[in-house]
Amino acid sequence: MRTERVTLVTLGVADLDRARAFYEAWGWRPTQAQEGVVFYQMLGAVLALFGRADLAEDQGRPGATLGTGAMTLAQNFATEAEVDQAYAAALKVGASALVAPRKVFWGGYSSYVADPDGHVWELAMNPFWPLAADGSLTLPGAGEA
Repeated sequence: MRTERVTLVTLGVADLDRARAFYEAWGWRPTQAQEGVVFYQMLGAVLALFGRADLAEDQGRPGATLGTGAMTLAQNFATEAEVDQAYAAALKVGASALVAPRKVFWGGYSSYVADPDGHVWELAMNPFWPLAADGSLTLPGAGEA
């Protein structure tokens, strides 16, 4: 089994109901939910929303102050227009604009938004990383490893 994988990303949120409402308004559909946590099936992985205090407790760090913004989640798109649409949709449902969509130095097109808890999302089109028909990404040359 390959070790270079992430199967679950858990975001600590201040208000689970608010976070869930934001992601659902942005088009995400919950797959499972239980007391204190909501799961969204992604392409080959799962995104979870978990209250910050409960997440700290689950991590064995009760009372820890959990922060946000030290990492970026990303969605890649096939076209610049799709980036523009995703950016506008995020702002419409309550995301904060960090960087408007623009052409970037590395040859692509990129933007950044933050969800209501400050989790940063990059919405980008990379002409050097073609997407599969289902929207999944395999880096060029990775199939040879």
